[in-house]
Amino acid sequence: MSIEKFMRNAVTGWMVPHGEHSDIVMSTRIRLARNLTGYHFPLAFTEEDALAVDKAVAGVLLDAEQSEYTYTKMSDLPALERQVLVEKHLISPHLANPDRQGAVILSENETVSVMVNEEDHIRIQCIYPGLQLEDAYKQADQVDDHLEKELPYAFDEDFGYLTSCPSNTGTGMRASVMMHLPALTITKQIDRIIPAISRLGMVVRGSYGEGSEAPGNIYQISNQITLGKTEQEILVELGNITSRLIDHERNSRELLLGKSRIALENRIFRSLGTISYARLLPSEEAARCLSDVRLGIDIGIIEDIDMSILNELMIFMQPGFLQQYADAELSQEERDIFRAKLFRDRLHAERTSASVEKSKEE
Repeated sequence: MSIEKFMRNAVTGWMVPHGEHSDIVMSTRIRLARNLTGYHFPLAFTEEDALAVDKAVAGVLLDAEQSEYTYTKMSDLPALERQVLVEKHLISPHLANPDRQGAVILSENETVSVMVNEEDHIRIQCIYPGLQLEDAYKQADQVDDHLEKELPYAFDEDFGYLTSCPSNTGTGMRASVMMHLPALTITKQIDRIIPAISRLGMVVRGSYGEGSEAPGNIYQISNQITLGKTEQEILVELGNITSRLIDHERNSRELLLGKSRIALENRIFRSLGTISYARLLPSEEAARCLSDVRLGIDIGIIEDIDMSILNELMIFMQPGFLQQYADAELSQEERDIFRAKLFRDRLHAERTSASVEKSKEE
């Protein structure tokens, strides 16, 4: 299997609505940071170190005749294709730098992504749809065990797994959930919730991690502490905070429906009209409108659009995917025009298909 497969398919496995509380929790991610003994860490390694680490990791994961993994070196990919992999959350923005001698090893269903020579020698990432902390961790742990049987990990009895950044030392695990929290954002409760979460040892970021914003009311909540806690303790703490956020979001949605239903419906249908008929659609407006329409579907105000279409459009709207789809380099205005057309065409096709199916049933 080649990298073209990962480029062609816009919606990766974690974006298919599935799993517990999938109307609010879009995905669960487990990331394990590991380094090998005998080599400098990536912040100070030589090209020889990078090549040796790359060969060692790839040798373990690609050794089977029927390996489910595909190996891709970052320097072999054009900048646009690296950007698409970032937009699909299959690699980090840090790995996309071709000068880092980095590579990615992807499973066929895109659930597992092993980044080589990123900030650490190895970053094992597993993403599942909905709230599936235990399942995602189990998958990541299996990959980790497979690698650790063959490779000498940098490990200290007192400090745990040694990493480039001290904040990752210990378990080396970052567990996170990506949540759609429109009601908490609309009611401005999110402004007081974020500091409260931080005081509990968690961090709230945008959907693309550290330094990113939260377009479309999508937030990533993850553990901040990896040293002094076990993996299970981290999972339990994140699970508890996620459950409380889910409750707060549901209560806020009920509050909006009870006290401001007409205003809420007006907002949702205006946004639906925008993505259905706009001729210019900037990315920020597209994200806001998709969030409103997603909320409308979740609370039953919109019934003729499948949620998977919105997940597809959430990826399609990104600059890299737009230009790949258009097979051309586009200016910002050209992207806004092309994005609007893509949204119109996709929603029209969905409604036409739904209408045909309804006629058959009648």
